[in-house]
Amino acid sequence: MSLITMPFGLTEPLFVPEYWFPPSLFNLAERTGFDIESLIFSFAIGGIGVVLYNLIFKQTFQEITHTERNHRRHRLHIYILFVPAIVFLILALFTSLNHIYCGTIAMFLGGLATLYCRPDLKRKIWVGGILFTVLYFIYFGSILPFYPQYVELYWNLDSLTHILVLGIPFEELLFAFTFGMYWSGLYEHLYWRKLIKSKEMSTN
Repeated sequence: MSLITMPFGLTEPLFVPEYWFPPSLFNLAERTGFDIESLIFSFAIGGIGVVLYNLIFKQTFQEITHTERNHRRHRLHIYILFVPAIVFLILALFTSLNHIYCGTIAMFLGGLATLYCRPDLKRKIWVGGILFTVLYFIYFGSILPFYPQYVELYWNLDSLTHILVLGIPFEELLFAFTFGMYWSGLYEHLYWRKLIKSKEMSTN
């Protein structure tokens, strides 16, 4: 899943400088809009977003039977997978919203669409969003004591809400929640898997 997420780092020009203008190796972000760090970041959060809930709650995967796959809810399976991309494109092309809001709305609606198709993932999707937000908050918060001007220097706050939560832009936490919400259920949805307790798998 990290390899699926990694190419999203190439969308960085959509956010520079409208959302932020980060420091980067060889000043790539400033010169081209692209940077190496975004690829690494996207790779990392893709893996974390998928496994975080399972690690904490000791869950593992079991394949969904073909009989279950024929349920009427799954008729839109393929289309629902593309909801975030379609919503993002519509908002980016036909509204003046900052792309960070386009992205968070797209992922939120993608999460809701997944809930329609996979109501069994309801707990994982909502709790996954919260868990990833908490982890992201800790990660971001660990930077600020060493670089207290980090946000003021590199975020385009005039284009955002100006809401800071203990120094962290509200938009960053909004991104974390919607990403965690959508991505935590994506593997199961994409590969037809359901969650079971690890000990149940070991006894079968």
